Amino acid sequence: MLPSYEFFRKTLELVLKNKDEQGYMVFDLYKELYSLPDSYDALNEFARKILRAPLRDEWSYVEPNNLDEIWEECNANRPLDKIGEIDIADISKRVETAFYGSVCGCMLGKPIEEFPFPTLYEIKSALEKANEWPLNDYISEEVLEELGRRNISWDETTKGRINYVAPDDDITYSIIGMLLIEEYGRYFTKEHIKSIWLENLPIYTTWGPERTLLLKSGISSVYPDCSYDMDDWVNVFNPNDERCGALIRADAYGYACSGRPALAAELAWVDASWTHRRTGIYGAMFVAAAIASAPFMKDPLDIFDMALKFIPQNSRFYKIASDSLNEIDKAKDWLDGYKRIHNRYKKYTACQIYQEIGTLMNTLKFAEDIGDGICKQVSQGNDTDSFGATSGSILGAYFGPDYLDKRWVEVFNDDIYTTMSGFRERKLSNIAKRMAKLPQLIDQELALDQ
Repeated sequence: MLPSYEFFRKTLELVLKNKDEQGYMVFDLYKELYSLPDSYDALNEFARKILRAPLRDEWSYVEPNNLDEIWEECNANRPLDKIGEIDIADISKRVETAFYGSVCGCMLGKPIEEFPFPTLYEIKSALEKANEWPLNDYISEEVLEELGRRNISWDETTKGRINYVAPDDDITYSIIGMLLIEEYGRYFTKEHIKSIWLENLPIYTTWGPERTLLLKSGISSVYPDCSYDMDDWVNVFNPNDERCGALIRADAYGYACSGRPALAAELAWVDASWTHRRTGIYGAMFVAAAIASAPFMKDPLDIFDMALKFIPQNSRFYKIASDSLNEIDKAKDWLDGYKRIHNRYKKYTACQIYQEIGTLMNTLKFAEDIGDGICKQVSQGNDTDSFGATSGSILGAYFGPDYLDKRWVEVFNDDIYTTMSGFRERKLSNIAKRMAKLPQLIDQELALDQ
């Protein structure tokens, strides 16, 4: 059974919308799309025609997808190797803490990750009505009642109901990154990613470009001897290729390459470019570089200043992220920081990266410890579980193990569920220890190559 013509038209309509946001001249193509005959050949040719659309004359951004071209557009003075002396014992503890922080941030944000995605103002109001403002513990059912909506997982992720780490794609992707590095080191490929996804990811646990690429991978597996161009899959019939899906897959690369942001960004590119383009790639590279840099920075905003060196300097991502960094630097407190970011970039809602990158900066500047930081991040709304997880990784790498109160982790009873069909580890602590070994694996591999 082939997807319907309507399915392909709706997909192409989204692609056109994305291309318009990316500066391409596609206005006239909307009318052409709905005049196409009911023909798979015609729809496929139209998808190829979109790829040939020129950029608008006034478009001033330079946003490559190829890694070599990305490096040419980055800060020429970016560090290419270590940014400090790497103490493996200390780094391993920080990575373990970063993973725990990511899990706690994800579970904290999960009950309120529900459309329409909430703003800080809505969350604050709900917390105040429940007498739980400012947030300093997992979300209660009373808060959900006041908010008026809840994620389907609420009954296993709210205060008093948490007994284990509930399944979540953010955590799943960190585990997949861990498995790739354990098996292949820094030499994993998109073929390796495709295989591990097919072996582990149920289709309904993925979204956006991840689901699209998983579908294409599944089709290719029916007759694996037939030739296919996997690098072409990301370019056609792949809407929302700038959303945050690749960004939430970047944590393990930041862990493994602690102290080596250039390598972290490179590994994140391999993963991200499998499904995403432009901002979707840059977000992943930025987060991986930030996590890798965090243990070596005294001022938390220096984490993001360093990460920006690995982003094309004439891209939309760089423009907005650098502007956000300037705004947060001027903020008097975290509520003022949120107001500055939200007022400027509120049109970029959940999963659209730009506003959420600004809130990450806000969190790091004003966090007193890891628990306080994930509470501030989740309180800022939008994609609360994903950016709760990302903030937890950066906070954990920055602060280290002495700044994560045990209560945040103890509620899970050292138990974790995932939806991965080929991964059977149930002890959260065992996964955290494996994450902690990743920097040593990369360090040893680099030493052997010298």
